[in-house]
Amino acid sequence: MTRFSLVLIGLFAASGCSSLDHLGKPPSFTPKASGPEHAAMAYAAEPDLTLPDRLSDNASLWSGKRSSLLGDRRAVKAGDILTVVIEIDEEAEMSNSTARSRSGSQTMGLPQLFGVPQRHDPKLPDGASLSEAVDVSGQSSANGNGTVRRNEKLTLRVAATITSVLPNGVLAIEGSQEVRVNFELRELLVSGYVRAEDISRQNEITYDKIASARVSYGGRGQITDVQQPRYGQQVLDVILPF
Repeated sequence: MTRFSLVLIGLFAASGCSSLDHLGKPPSFTPKASGPEHAAMAYAAEPDLTLPDRLSDNASLWSGKRSSLLGDRRAVKAGDILTVVIEIDEEAEMSNSTARSRSGSQTMGLPQLFGVPQRHDPKLPDGASLSEAVDVSGQSSANGNGTVRRNEKLTLRVAATITSVLPNGVLAIEGSQEVRVNFELRELLVSGYVRAEDISRQNEITYDKIASARVSYGGRGQITDVQQPRYGQQVLDVILPF
């Protein structure tokens, strides 16, 4: 067996592993302890649970602690959780039209070339002459029209975790959500960078305030497998030039 055949077998085996996960059973959830969210919360600084010197401070409404009634509970450090509100309702339409035309004519004559035209004209058929040896003309035209129209609407809410705080104070967030219904698993992933001052008092932030936002809404399961072309067909679509 050639090396190329072994490589193809390895690729097909690796690509089929995702389908084997839900062969005859619902798709498996992603382990919670394997993501960056768990790592950020596991290694975050532990909260200070020591009792204050005066018990009255613990019951005061004006305490500066985050756990007090008027405390600021917005996420500010690694391991904190905030809510990302995704409300996308966008529509874009673009239309282009182009037209091009060109015409040209070139004529080259040889009335005197060492007497060649005069010598050969009598031998040529009637009406033929070398005095206008070359006569070239051309004309081309092209027209093009293109239209693009997109309409997207997505309304979601997902809890995200601050995975790290950059040196300039910007917060890196990542969030994931999985919901399984029968044999289909719906996945929602969001990540990006936010400013602490953009987080509302309700500890929420909208997607348009997330820099380098990455939002993925999809799924895996038996229905998704049926909707996707087979791996062999995808390989042929890449290889075949027609």
